Amino acid sequence: MKPIARDVLPWYSRASGIFLRLCVGLVLLASLGGCRATLFAGLNTTDHRHGIESTRGVVFDPSTGLKLDVYRPAATIDAPVVVFFHGGSWTSGKRQWYRFVGTALASRGIVAVIPDYRKYPQVKMDGFMADAASAVAWAHAHATEFGGDASHLFIMGHSSGGHIAGLLATDGRWLQAQGMTTRELAGFIGMAGVYDFVPIAPNEKDMLGMFGHSPSEQHRAQPIDFVDGDEPPMLLLHGLSDKEVGVHNSTSLADAVKAHAEPVTLKLYPGMGHSGLVFALSTPLQGKKPVLDDVVSFIHQTPPARSAITP
Repeated sequence: MKPIARDVLPWYSRASGIFLRLCVGLVLLASLGGCRATLFAGLNTTDHRHGIESTRGVVFDPSTGLKLDVYRPAATIDAPVVVFFHGGSWTSGKRQWYRFVGTALASRGIVAVIPDYRKYPQVKMDGFMADAASAVAWAHAHATEFGGDASHLFIMGHSSGGHIAGLLATDGRWLQAQGMTTRELAGFIGMAGVYDFVPIAPNEKDMLGMFGHSPSEQHRAQPIDFVDGDEPPMLLLHGLSDKEVGVHNSTSLADAVKAHAEPVTLKLYPGMGHSGLVFALSTPLQGKKPVLDDVVSFIHQTPPARSAITP
């Protein structure tokens, strides 16, 4: 709980009125041993957007029983689709906590798909990466049922979810196992993702457990190692005050993509920390930094996936 309290409190201290009292209270509760679910519930409670429809608890992988939620603008046709992977150090988090992300995107004309995935230690990297690829394949196959356009399919993630989405975008083997290629992705949006982290420190027991102890095992998990010029366009977002995931993760990935003359946009936000980056999509904080505007502009300005315009 301490990282969330440390990261969010400066942001909420600049809020006003009822949002200030609500959000600071929730952060203090979290820091005193409460559950993160309380904090996310508070964010979702403040979220009241109209003209949005949701379909929740859809099973996308019968073999595991994993579910996803879909948020969409009412009566939409051919809207861009975003599959968002939440963070939680690959060990925690629930799709329901991120309703505010789904409604934020849907309020701007985007179909948002938020899946669950299995966590460590239930599974290691191969397990949660297979789950993520399965969720993307589901979204691609079912996009039109929710008013979406499969040729404008984006993957997005925050923190460890950014790592998952980043690895899907750079290492094509995960999507290939689902009968897809990275050329069927219109773009990748990474929010403070973990892309450049090898070697893993000896005290990072969970990361060693899920990614392996040997250099070859660890490099297999590192998105930056797979950049080869065949990636979708990227938008990489990072707070310059991030104390959880170093900014070098985003700058290094951006440099690697630029070296292959592939399109990438890097947005760095002064005074923003790790959790604050994703919380900036919530109603109380949406106007504090242009995170949502930057995400939406990238989505609407990015052309269809290469598979839709090239043989």
